[in-house]
Amino acid sequence: MLAGVAGAAAPAATSKDPLAGRIAGAAVDCVDQSQLGGPDIVDNRTILYRQSLKRIWRNDLPAACPGLRPQTLLVVEIWGSRLCSNDRFQARDRDTIIPGPYCRLGKFTPYDLPGK
Repeated sequence: MLAGVAGAAAPAATSKDPLAGRIAGAAVDCVDQSQLGGPDIVDNRTILYRQSLKRIWRNDLPAACPGLRPQTLLVVEIWGSRLCSNDRFQARDRDTIIPGPYCRLGKFTPYDLPGK
C-alpha cells in the first residue's frame, strides 16, 4: 500500500465549468495515477483529475464525503500505480492534522474535447 497526499492548487468551483464543451465517454473503474494532475475538488461528491489538455477525468463519489471541499488535502491509499473505484481516501483541512472520515472513490468518467 502506498499513501499519497494531494491537494487542489486552486478551487475548481469557478464561474467557468471546466467540463463545458467536452464529451463524456464511458466510465471506467481505474486510471493510471502517474498521468494525472490534480485533484481539483468541485464539491463533497465530485473530484476532477486533468490528464492532458484534451482529457479530464471526473470522479463521482458513491456517497458524499464529509469535509471534502475545495482547498482540502486528499490522503489517498493507492494500491499499485492506478487509482480505482472503491480506493479509500481522507479529506484533511490544511490547518489541522486531524484526518476526516474515510471516503471511497467512484468510477472515472473521461471528458474529452471534440475534434483532433
